[in-house]
Amino acid sequence: MAITKSKIAIGLLVVGLLTVVFGTVLVFVGPLIIDDQIVKNIEINPKNELSYTMWKDIPVPFFMSIYFFNITNPDEILAGGKPEVKQRGPYVYSEKRWKDNITFHANKTVSYREYRQYFFEESMSVGDESDVVTIPNMLVLGASVMMENMPFAVRALMSLTFSSYDEGPFLTKTVGELMWGYDSKLVDFLNQYFPGMLPISGKFGLFAEFNNSNTGLFTVFTGQGDISKVHNVDTWNGLKQVNYWSSEQCNMINGTAGQMWPPFMTTESTLPFYSPDACRSMELVYHRPGTMEGIPVYRFVAPKTLFANGSDYPPNEGFCPCRQSGLLNVSTCRHKSPVYISHPHFYNGDPALKDTVKGLSPNEEEHGLFIDIHPETGIPMNVSIKLQLNLLIKRVPGITQTGKIAEVVMPMIWFGESGYIDGPVLATFRTNLVIMPLVMKYMQYIFIGFGLGCIIGAAVLMLCQKMTSKKTDPSCKDVDSSTSDNEKTPLLHNS
Repeated sequence: MAITKSKIAIGLLVVGLLTVVFGTVLVFVGPLIIDDQIVKNIEINPKNELSYTMWKDIPVPFFMSIYFFNITNPDEILAGGKPEVKQRGPYVYSEKRWKDNITFHANKTVSYREYRQYFFEESMSVGDESDVVTIPNMLVLGASVMMENMPFAVRALMSLTFSSYDEGPFLTKTVGELMWGYDSKLVDFLNQYFPGMLPISGKFGLFAEFNNSNTGLFTVFTGQGDISKVHNVDTWNGLKQVNYWSSEQCNMINGTAGQMWPPFMTTESTLPFYSPDACRSMELVYHRPGTMEGIPVYRFVAPKTLFANGSDYPPNEGFCPCRQSGLLNVSTCRHKSPVYISHPHFYNGDPALKDTVKGLSPNEEEHGLFIDIHPETGIPMNVSIKLQLNLLIKRVPGITQTGKIAEVVMPMIWFGESGYIDGPVLATFRTNLVIMPLVMKYMQYIFIGFGLGCIIGAAVLMLCQKMTSKKTDPSCKDVDSSTSDNEKTPLLHNS
């Protein structure tokens, strides 16, 4: 029995030492293995089925929710009164996005065009596309501001043209017409005699140029050889920088295309991206940690300086001429039309903006934009981007359609684009990029714990064996007997 325990103890000791050594090695090597696995899965590479498919076809539901600012007092506005609006929406459209013309290059970049289609979702909307709303007439009020510095005779002629085509300062149309376009003879006239004034020909609509279109030719880094550059834009339409703005910094094309970011983020990381729709690069900042379906995420939000003017935030001086903070003047990339982008309801903007229009109530929950991103992989889990389209309106002498309109940046619509990973895609993502790395991470501690348990078990068995051997060893008993006799002999002699 003693021999059996001894062998067991030796076996446990060997196994324990080996597993402790293996677990200790994993403590140092394990993170490298996990990071290497993430790198291999995050690179833009057709061999990476999961991440490449997500990048190419975006297999998650995306929706665009449209809210109109329906004008309730057009006559008062024309007489110089304060505009009053009532929000109407959402009118929800599902989005289909996919990349085409994908070409890989020798310098570890890939070029592509991303296309988008929109489909109306009546069940998710407050009404249908036949609902009627009233908004400022961009063709009249926008063109009037663009022509305010032209000779009076030209402005008067334009006013007559508006009248001849029965165009007034406000437009009452269906949601579908305002979104995707309506026939306008005025558009044909402006394109003929003022070429370049409008970005489109034929039907005129707020999103007419978005449906079945692409966002331009992006060339981004694949991440091969340097994962910190993955998804970062190398060029857009062949450009390293745009020329819309007045400073080199503002014209820079920074960050990614706004869909994925490099992995291994920290709370000090930011989310820079280039937006063709906003004609500029933007950057979100870390807000707080969180979880989504058990997956750890970092929430990134827009800083208050995103649309601040040059006086409040000097780095934004290149985006000027500016008005109050909270507005981005995009006229330079919108054919000089007096269009401004902001957060919905002028959230995070100068309070004066909200005070010039009745019916606005900005708040973070409804109007703040955010991206929840898995920091280890740089993949967004939940996205909610919200922006507002505004038009500068005012009285322009010589154009009677502008009446006595007070100068104001008038909100027309705001839209929110949202999407989140769900269903089979979420399950696959969790398994490949979250659970498996976590298993590898905790295995090192399991090995060390198991090894220490084996070593302790071996030590206990050896101790028991030693104690048992001592009790049953005959030589030990002889030594004890002789010792007793020797102790007793002197006593006998003395007696």
